[in-house]
Amino acid sequence: MTRCAASVLLLAFGVVFQLSHGLQVNVTNSKGELCLYANLMVNFSVSYEVAADKNETAVFELPGKVTTVGSLCDNSSSTLQLNFGDGHFLSVKFTLSGLMYQADSVIFSYNLSDSSLFPKSISNETASVTVTPQITDIGLDTCYSCKSKDTILSSLVNMTLSDVLMQAFVINGSKSDKITSCSADVPTTSAPPTTHSTNVTTEAPVTNTTTTAPPPTTTPTPTLPTPSTWTYSIDAENSTACLLVKFGLRIGFKQGETYTELNLEHNKTKATGLCGVNSTHLQLASDTMNLSFTFTNDSSKFRLHSLNVTVNPSSGGEFIQSNSNLSLWEAAIGSSYMCNKEQNYTITNQLSLYTFNLQVQPFGVVKGDFSTAEECFVDIDLSFLVPIAVGVALSFLIILVLISYLIGRRKSRTGYQSV
Repeated sequence: MTRCAASVLLLAFGVVFQLSHGLQVNVTNSKGELCLYANLMVNFSVSYEVAADKNETAVFELPGKVTTVGSLCDNSSSTLQLNFGDGHFLSVKFTLSGLMYQADSVIFSYNLSDSSLFPKSISNETASVTVTPQITDIGLDTCYSCKSKDTILSSLVNMTLSDVLMQAFVINGSKSDKITSCSADVPTTSAPPTTHSTNVTTEAPVTNTTTTAPPPTTTPTPTLPTPSTWTYSIDAENSTACLLVKFGLRIGFKQGETYTELNLEHNKTKATGLCGVNSTHLQLASDTMNLSFTFTNDSSKFRLHSLNVTVNPSSGGEFIQSNSNLSLWEAAIGSSYMCNKEQNYTITNQLSLYTFNLQVQPFGVVKGDFSTAEECFVDIDLSFLVPIAVGVALSFLIILVLISYLIGRRKSRTGYQSV
């Protein structure tokens, strides 16, 4: 068999070490040479059903004991697969193009019958989620480094990666000392960071790079036509709506110095999701963008807790932004939240959300229709205050005139008194 064919059919063997700062994995080829290296920490948050209309959240980290069965090294593609627990695995697929490589996908597969991680789960199925990471434009013979936390959101699973150091397509069995840093690790005194394709290649640093939050940016005024309003719904098991969202929606996002706006077109959008007791998820997927909304409640009020937005590469370049610490669209359980006037929400420094004719009810939907709405402040009609204010002003003026008259009359009487 030729050398090329042998490289395609490489058998990968994994050596795994658990260090204090993360899990270290060495994947070697049939010759025993290092072909893929990874050192990382991963935390998972998974929402799963424990009863009808009741969800719980399992929070756990990638354990120190894993196997690498399924990991592969090839000339143009490599796969890192970390198997752990009772039938769970995390897989990262890399592809090489010319002298640059990237991570195309991250797959997390989890077994809901594993009671140690998912107690009281009513499902025995194995579920999986596939997401696109922000790991691109890494030079060959270079390690990708990201000390900052990077949370990848989906409708039911959140994965937070940190202290990541990885190298695919290792040359001659030796890990490189060159580093391609993620944009979050680059200080703002350097070139302005963007979500993708702004990794900075340097020699391996002696000390950790200081992470500085990007300065606030001013979002330009939207220029697109008003997006059409549509009602998106998610049905419960009895085929009645358990989540209702009505709006016209536009996003504005910034990549480097380029600002782009896109309207969500309802006739090209598919709505999916899941209703739970404490959290509800809505996924809107169109040919231009994917949006994932997570609503939570504290038994008295609901709110929009997190939003993840992915813009398809064909719509202005691949772009991913998320915020899982929101408190928007808040209203009492059993009611809906309404804001008909145009609103602009800054989700991150690179992402803005515009809503038109908004009404949401993620919990307590009755008979498939919105309940009584709690209106936002800008929608409240304050015109009735105008005549009241005019009446108060006139009354005050009359009182002033009356007081002036009485004072003047008293002075006149004083001037006519006899000596």
